[in-house]
Amino acid sequence: MNPLKQQCKALATNRWFEFAIMGVIIVNSVLIGVETYTDDPTVKLVQTIILGIFTFEIIVRFIAADSVKSFFCDGWNIFDLSLVLIGYIPESFVSNASAMMALRVLRVFRVLRLLRAAKEIKLIMTVLVKSITAMFYNLILFLIFVYLYAIAGVAMFKLPNPDNLTGEAKANYEKFLEVAPPAPTNSPDPFGTLGEAVFTLFRELTGEDWTDLRYNHITAYEYGLLQTSPAVITTYHVSWFCLAAFLLLNLVTGAVINNYQIAIEEQRKRKENEKKKE
Repeated sequence: MNPLKQQCKALATNRWFEFAIMGVIIVNSVLIGVETYTDDPTVKLVQTIILGIFTFEIIVRFIAADSVKSFFCDGWNIFDLSLVLIGYIPESFVSNASAMMALRVLRVFRVLRLLRAAKEIKLIMTVLVKSITAMFYNLILFLIFVYLYAIAGVAMFKLPNPDNLTGEAKANYEKFLEVAPPAPTNSPDPFGTLGEAVFTLFRELTGEDWTDLRYNHITAYEYGLLQTSPAVITTYHVSWFCLAAFLLLNLVTGAVINNYQIAIEEQRKRKENEKKKE
């Protein structure tokens, strides 16, 4: 093995080197927050030094890799390399204000380097990535039910347009707003459009005010603004909350747990193979 490669491999796997880089990552993350308060040139100088340290680290890991392909097959290496390269883009080079903002936001993502600071965190991130790819069909199932309930919600719970109301109907609408105002007050009809209905279903999924929506719809029925009976209203809201909060979320949880077990098994086999090679 090339002496330089051997030295870089020893350095990259050295525990104290990892601890040192972790400390630099923490300092970098703290200074990113400090930069939101001040433009102190000392802070910028330290950040430049830190960028140099990150550059040194990525070069060491590149040389220590078994091959160029193996280096770029590791998602963490690509992530770190991208952040380092972004750090070298001078702000003076960007003239567009929106592009400048995007550049600063991307630099803030250096905080995410803390995710690779510990093996346990890296394992959790691996599980999350695996779960995202594995949950594709779960997502499709979820979207089907959201779309179905959203259309049903618009059909049953869309309030009449107050501009088209007259006489007693308009008076009932105004009374309804006094008794059951929307929360927050500047929010539109929760089921006024398909898009708003989808957001309302997501809001119910979080458990926020889903019972208030039911009571508001029952009140609207009592004032003659809706034709849907209280029994149907209750069935709709309770069935959606049970379906979304218990069934669909449990499917997601099950997929994450399953991938966590798979990731742990892969990690165990990888360690066994490394020991065999030694």
